[in-house]
Amino acid sequence: MAKFLNSSGTTYHLEELIKNASDRLIIISPYLKLNERIKELLEDRNRLKIDIRIVYGKNDLHPEEINWLKNLTFIRTSFCKNLHAKCYLNENECIITSLNLYEFSQVNNNEMGVLIYRNEDAKLYADTYEEAQRIIRISDEVRMSLEKVSESDNKTDSNAKTASATVQATAIATTEAATPNYSKLTTAKLAKELGLKTQELNDKLLAAGYLVEQEGELVLTDIGRTAGGTSKRGKFGEFCLWDSGMVV
Repeated sequence: MAKFLNSSGTTYHLEELIKNASDRLIIISPYLKLNERIKELLEDRNRLKIDIRIVYGKNDLHPEEINWLKNLTFIRTSFCKNLHAKCYLNENECIITSLNLYEFSQVNNNEMGVLIYRNEDAKLYADTYEEAQRIIRISDEVRMSLEKVSESDNKTDSNAKTASATVQATAIATTEAATPNYSKLTTAKLAKELGLKTQELNDKLLAAGYLVEQEGELVLTDIGRTAGGTSKRGKFGEFCLWDSGMVV
């Protein structure tokens, strides 16, 4: 039976949910400003090579979050436009809540949540898991990097006698996985070329039999390969490339 959670209960069970993940962990939260406790727990799961998916909806990541995330091999991040859902899942339980993953929310706000156990509410857990997977599918996976950019002193005050470069951290979040440039297009770029949303194209590729869904991931089929699709492995796992101008 699902369990009601208040503010402190939500924070406690969220920590336990992350700590007890042994196979997979899904974090869906509009804001991706993490407190030190959550970072510590995620780093521990990363060391154990747990598959971690984080979906966020506000494209204003701070440099410290980017610098931290890019060093965690088993954490994959995705950006979902208009995301407002807050949901956290491991292989045994999930929490649907008002709680965002940023420190102010966990300290000052009045929150509510519902804890769902897979072994007690299998259908409810499955429905939540499927919706989480749908959100992941419509999201764009991003590459986290931190670059140093030298600010030109051309616009500095003319009275300045010593030209000095100001080093500023610039967050780069691309909607493509960290991969080399290929002559073919990723699904997201092909969708843009065809005037479709990424999810719309994925639906067409599934309907055509070019892709098949396996454990929440879209996998290239033999039919898809015959049609010109190729499967590549990048930093964030498998992804597909398609011929430019391809018609589905």
